[in-house]
Amino acid sequence: MKGNEIRSVGIVVKPNHPEARATAGELSAWLRTKGIDQAGEVIEAGTSDTENSTVDADLIVVLGGDGTMISTARLIGSGDVLVLGINYGSLGYLTDFRIEEMFPAIEAIIAGDYEIDSRVMLEAELLRGDERKAAGRVLNDVVINKAALARIIEIDVHLNELFVNSFRADGLIVSTPTGSTAYNLSAGGPIIYPSMNAVVMTPICPFTLTNRPIVIPDAAVVELMLKEENEGVFLTFDGQTGHRMKAGDRVVIRKSEATFNLVQPSHRNYFDVLRDKLKWGR
Repeated sequence: MKGNEIRSVGIVVKPNHPEARATAGELSAWLRTKGIDQAGEVIEAGTSDTENSTVDADLIVVLGGDGTMISTARLIGSGDVLVLGINYGSLGYLTDFRIEEMFPAIEAIIAGDYEIDSRVMLEAELLRGDERKAAGRVLNDVVINKAALARIIEIDVHLNELFVNSFRADGLIVSTPTGSTAYNLSAGGPIIYPSMNAVVMTPICPFTLTNRPIVIPDAAVVELMLKEENEGVFLTFDGQTGHRMKAGDRVVIRKSEATFNLVQPSHRNYFDVLRDKLKWGR
């Protein structure tokens, strides 16, 4: 694929990872030799000073694992930013390149020789009456969950303002295709191929066993409402930020205008990753 010219590169690293920091320094020096600007300082993913930040760059190089990639999703603005994931060790669902492949991969991107895997992201907001208490973008999932000792919770679900069901369960997951292999899979939800225009709603340990996961269009607007007061109910975005919920709180979820544009190796086979990570056939 021929893309836009790479004029600036942002660097995001796994927190408290000296090797990633050292590699970031090498990358900064390499970019200078190529006459490419570095977009700001090296960013440690998931730290408090980056919660409301965005990286203004043509390419973001992420040094870490899948968790670092998920944190990076919150740093992307509304532009068509490319994301290159560099892993230390075994490859992840999102980090497709090993450390020794980093410079050749960036060279190929600069030359316009790359493939993009565009992943859907979601925007969610927590509303208490007319007040917005929290908002965030997710690459994996939006989850309402109860604490271990809290009683079962009840969540009303609307889809495009149409009533779906009142789920009585330990919680509810709204997952993107990317997140379908995470908490959704553990809760019994389906694996959704990454390019599908779909979202899955999966109840966590439902009281009624016929309450099964539901796959819906990603263009739909989902509204979740916590019906009764229950101590220890939390809303989480990608499992990385959490917010306590009260009775009557609503969570509105819609498709993000921004996409997570993963640069992937040529001839990549998604099922190779699934077989390796899920240990199919072993």
